[in-house]
Amino acid sequence: MKSQNRKSLLTSLFLTAAASLLLSSAAAAQNKVLKVVPQTNLSVLDPIWTTAYVVRNHGYMIYDTLFGTDEKGAIKPQMVDTWSVSPDGLLWNFTLRKGLQFHDGAPVTAEDVTASLTRWGKRDPMGQLLYSFIDKLDAPTADTFRIHLKQPTGIMLDALGKPSSSVPFIMPKRIAETDPFKQIEDYIGSGPYVFKRDEFKPGDKSVYVKFAKYVPRQEPASGTTGGKHVYVDRVEWNLALRDPQSQVNALRNGEVDMIEQPGFDSYAALSADKDIKSVNGNTLGSQFSLRFNHLQPPFNNIKVRQAALAALSNQEAFLKAQVGIKGYYKICYSMFICGTPYGSTKGSESFSKSNMKMARDLLKASGYDGTTVLIMKPTDLPSIDKLPDVAAQLLRQAGFKVELAAMDWNSVVTRRAKKDPVAAGGWSIFTTTIVSPDLWSPASSLTLSAEGEKSWFGWPSDSELVALRKQFAVEPDMAKRVAIAEAMQARAYEVVMYVPLGEYVNPAAMRKEVTGLVTGPGNFYWNLKK
Repeated sequence: MKSQNRKSLLTSLFLTAAASLLLSSAAAAQNKVLKVVPQTNLSVLDPIWTTAYVVRNHGYMIYDTLFGTDEKGAIKPQMVDTWSVSPDGLLWNFTLRKGLQFHDGAPVTAEDVTASLTRWGKRDPMGQLLYSFIDKLDAPTADTFRIHLKQPTGIMLDALGKPSSSVPFIMPKRIAETDPFKQIEDYIGSGPYVFKRDEFKPGDKSVYVKFAKYVPRQEPASGTTGGKHVYVDRVEWNLALRDPQSQVNALRNGEVDMIEQPGFDSYAALSADKDIKSVNGNTLGSQFSLRFNHLQPPFNNIKVRQAALAALSNQEAFLKAQVGIKGYYKICYSMFICGTPYGSTKGSESFSKSNMKMARDLLKASGYDGTTVLIMKPTDLPSIDKLPDVAAQLLRQAGFKVELAAMDWNSVVTRRAKKDPVAAGGWSIFTTTIVSPDLWSPASSLTLSAEGEKSWFGWPSDSELVALRKQFAVEPDMAKRVAIAEAMQARAYEVVMYVPLGEYVNPAAMRKEVTGLVTGPGNFYWNLKK
């Protein structure tokens, strides 16, 4: 009997130890999985076809870049090893670093680079500006490419190291040769993560696994530069969790590790939890912006746009409604981000305070015929969901007929690419947020491209702005560059390219055991430890 009891005891101890070991192994495996709630749902997967930031962040997971921008704004090499410029500034030579390969095992070649840059240059405003100086690209060897210029320009490295939308990501040649106005259908990159297409479910989840053969640079990670070291095996984006309170509950319960952009109303609850921390990776912040459709009535009429600008100039109304937390927002009428070298109030003097009487008078004089203004309102993006309501209220006060069209953000992204009249599925206004690198100079600015249908959504056209932008790109003197930027801003206010609605920060929230978030314009998932 004693022997039997002893045997039962040993068996019990063995099973307990085995169960403990299994639980320990399961916990260790979970520590290698980073679970994230991204800013919004991911449905589009082509970071050249759209400028949506969730798609840009997806791009950084799976692709790499020739150059990057560190947290202080300096351009540093990434896929490039060495480069040189001819004495006359017309020929740039670049050599790729050793060991670069795509996820399918193929080496990254110079032909992949030239094809990728060509596709990017047809969609991105800064790429278009750079290509206005380019004579040709060629690839004399497998690891060397050259850019031949018609005229010297000072924006070469700024363009190739552009950290935000649209980023010149490098793709395999066969993929990069896709029509830039059609979405790619293959997602092979050479970045630190591999996209698990077989697990991707729009509206549910997006999964990335560590690319074991990725060779990081030796420098410390900073912005989009340096060593992209991966310390987790798998990153899972929870695309289904869209309600802000549900996101907070999931983070507090440990069901997710990070919320990229919590609703502003969520910070009070998050700050009260000792296991949660807020981390602001984008120190310069972002700008709320309102964009007009310049191709369709009523905003194809400059006088109507001027009336709308006067009505919408009350930044305080937008910032209090959307953010509401002191210290998280500031009024700023600069189109180049306040506090940066090109930040200025030039041209905004008449619109730096609400003037509804001016708006009504301008609208009456414009010949506005009561055409409905359709404002797209995203329902699943708490960082901007209140802006359309404020815009609608102010425009109605000025005398506009306004319709709010509620839809999810991915529907906004899809619809804003349509140039049709409102009655045929088009739009009049959308509001958005633009991170500082996309605005901090006339060359990088998404919003001041004025090349008509080649411009960013809204498709404004103004030959004076086009000429000033090109002048900026070739001017080496900083004082003269500042003067050009001021002239551009004054002209942009005159023709009403868009309406800046103020600046803000929206820190990420994460569990305290997650460390290593890199400072930069987006949320990057290299260098993170759990």
